[in-house]
Amino acid sequence: MAEQVTLPVSGMSCQHCVGKVQKSVSALPGVDKVDVSLENASVEVAYDKSSVSVSQIAEAIEDQGYEVGAAK
Repeated sequence: MAEQVTLPVSGMSCQHCVGKVQKSVSALPGVDKVDVSLENASVEVAYDKSSVSVSQIAEAIEDQGYEVGAAK
């Protein structure tokens, strides 16, 4: 069963930013779905917690140069 998490992300300002975040999170093992919202400054991820953790997802986003807040 897939877990779902929504992470607030600051620093995204355009569709290029959305694409970078989408690509980096989608590349993680165990990630089923990524929905990046520029309007809401958030990333919603469906993932398999036995393959990837929320901290790994946040790290992938931060590696692209964005700031991740606490999961909702």
